[in-house]
Amino acid sequence: MKYIKQLFFLLLVVLLATPLQMSAKRTIDVKNILWGHIKDSYEWHLTKVGDKQVVINLPVIVKSSTGWHVFSSSQFSEIKDANGDRKGPYNLYIKNGDSKVYPNKIVEKIGGREVRPLDISITKTVCVLFIDSIILLLCILIPARWCKKHKPDDPAPKGFVGLMHMFILSVYNELIKGIMGDEAPKYAPWLLTCFFFIFTANIMGIVPFPPGGGNLTGNIACTFFLGITTFIITNLTGTKAYWKDIFWPEVPTWLKVPVPFMPFIELFGIFTKPLALMIRLFANMMAGHAIALSFAAIIFIMFNISESALVNNMAGSGMTIVSVAMSCFMMLLEILVSYIQALVFTALSALFISLAHIHPESERA
Repeated sequence: MKYIKQLFFLLLVVLLATPLQMSAKRTIDVKNILWGHIKDSYEWHLTKVGDKQVVINLPVIVKSSTGWHVFSSSQFSEIKDANGDRKGPYNLYIKNGDSKVYPNKIVEKIGGREVRPLDISITKTVCVLFIDSIILLLCILIPARWCKKHKPDDPAPKGFVGLMHMFILSVYNELIKGIMGDEAPKYAPWLLTCFFFIFTANIMGIVPFPPGGGNLTGNIACTFFLGITTFIITNLTGTKAYWKDIFWPEVPTWLKVPVPFMPFIELFGIFTKPLALMIRLFANMMAGHAIALSFAAIIFIMFNISESALVNNMAGSGMTIVSVAMSCFMMLLEILVSYIQALVFTALSALFISLAHIHPESERA
């Protein structure tokens, strides 16, 4: 009860202080706020204090026409030029985000032409990937170290190690083994990696401050890699019966010859499966972040709906309560969605791999 009172008091202070801070009319660019969180960048934006942006500058590693260059992203000017570009050293600059060619990417100007250099910079997404990977390794290697030092008949571990044991075994026994059966041990390493990597990335994306706050699974490149890896494993380990069912399915001959209508559909289906995995995870996580940020932006929008300060304060104060409540609800919902999306991706990957190993004759039997 004590903590509830403290939380209520803190919320009351925020609600009373917000009208005073928002009395001056400001232009709120919701689009830039949303895309600034979702898109990748060469610096990690934390907050804004007054007119100064507080960011973590990340290392830039590029190979331009003059050779390799390694420097901090702080060397790019914060002030944009007439074209909306941010100039930097070595004749490099970050292209305007609204540009149709190389938006928010480092480009080099050679003889009046814009050329994209070889860019292996540690961007925000790459940095988040490293952080999430380290967290995942610690969560797995600590229980693995306990297992090496104990025998199978020893008492079950407690605390964090016990929690991870329970979590890993529940995913393996109830999900992976339930779908793949006897083949589960062979493909469990990849499927468990998929589940815990996606779950870790999703949870860390909900944390609003570093080392969290990165929208890793809301980046199409990350989900593309996960989907294409499942695609490669599925098709490289597929049986002869699997490929026969694709190129010569058991349908009337006129559907296969002279026009290979059904084989084309079956072959097309090979590529739609990883595409569905990739798009489902990407769209759900990106949408969740966008909705949560939109609820927060409602506060600032309502404080700027009118020229009258009184109307703005009344509308903004009222919507602050609604926005905070909806934001809290979305954060809790995002935790559930983080688990569900990791579960769905792993289950579908296991199903696709398993279907590539089922022989038609054994299925009919």
